[in-house]
Amino acid sequence: MASIFSFFTGSGFLDLGFEKAGFKTAAVNEYHAPFLNAYKHSRKVMSLPEPMFGHYHCSIEEFINDGKYVDSLKEHLAQLRTDGEMVGFIGGPPCPDFSVGGKNKGQEGENGRLSKTYIDTIIQHRPDFFLFENVKGLWRTKRHREFYEQLKSELRDAGYILTDHLINCIQYGAPQDRDRILMFGIKKEYMSSILDDTSCKNMLLPEALFSWESQMQYDRTEALKQPSWPTTEPFNEGSLTSKPSNILEALTIEYWFKKNDVLNHPNADAFFTPKSEKFKTVDEGDTGKKSFKRLHRWRYSPTAAYGNNEVHLHPYKARRLSAAEALAIQSLPAEFELPATMTLSDKFKTIGNGVPYLAALGVAKTIYEFIDKIK
Repeated sequence: MASIFSFFTGSGFLDLGFEKAGFKTAAVNEYHAPFLNAYKHSRKVMSLPEPMFGHYHCSIEEFINDGKYVDSLKEHLAQLRTDGEMVGFIGGPPCPDFSVGGKNKGQEGENGRLSKTYIDTIIQHRPDFFLFENVKGLWRTKRHREFYEQLKSELRDAGYILTDHLINCIQYGAPQDRDRILMFGIKKEYMSSILDDTSCKNMLLPEALFSWESQMQYDRTEALKQPSWPTTEPFNEGSLTSKPSNILEALTIEYWFKKNDVLNHPNADAFFTPKSEKFKTVDEGDTGKKSFKRLHRWRYSPTAAYGNNEVHLHPYKARRLSAAEALAIQSLPAEFELPATMTLSDKFKTIGNGVPYLAALGVAKTIYEFIDKIK
């Protein structure tokens, strides 16, 4: 029905959601070799087919202007269209330059410029549709918002009708407070006979046709702010506690640890050993510090960001989280694993960079149903 080209693939969390929603993967692009190797490893373990046109280990800049792979991408698009396929680009450019807790350099930062490069890739190659994913700072911070609106203007001028939405991944069932801005665009030619004159003129996709919330399982406020969530309690290594009443159990750390059988997962022993004993004084559920946040077993996790000295501690074990536990917090299927040869730093970086799988799946299903509707 539709094929996707994935940019900034990482280890493929976003791609996996699209694959499970019914899209075919035409090709993937990732600059960091260990992440691309992890992508290949996980697909092999999960018995998923390899991308039709393979893997591109390069910068996205190689696909625009006079880049090395411009002609290859053109040929791939032409072949798929000859076969009657709709073609989409998906990607979440590296985002620390737009993150309030990150570098905050914006479009001038090394990573910030890649957002513009991704948009340029869309405009040059003109896929039928695309998805752009980034941090909420691009949406909510004034100077970054101006850059974001500029990107949208360029896409409209190139003939794309747009819709965007600020989502929290917990709304799709991932046990994590993680806000993201998503933008979807489709060529105007697909919509001119469907939309009214006002929508076409404004290049806006109405919610009646494309509902970002169609696959959401939870209301944002209900999931994050419900009064029944426990707060903090003294850390007690190896303790057992009963599930509190009136909580959303499927959004808790403990639920996902058991669901993914994290202690028997191939990545169960992949964790950093803290150098100081001070971390044992952090209460269970105390996530208010810049670093050394101890998760609460009966609550959701803060954003799974494992860089910039942010350390997440196990609720009831005297250690940091394992890669298996971090993957569970990212709502990955239990059979997803990272290669044993991957360094700990790369494991946690790729996990923290990824889109939670259930959010990816929900968004992909929304797009799939929309495409099916207009066709």
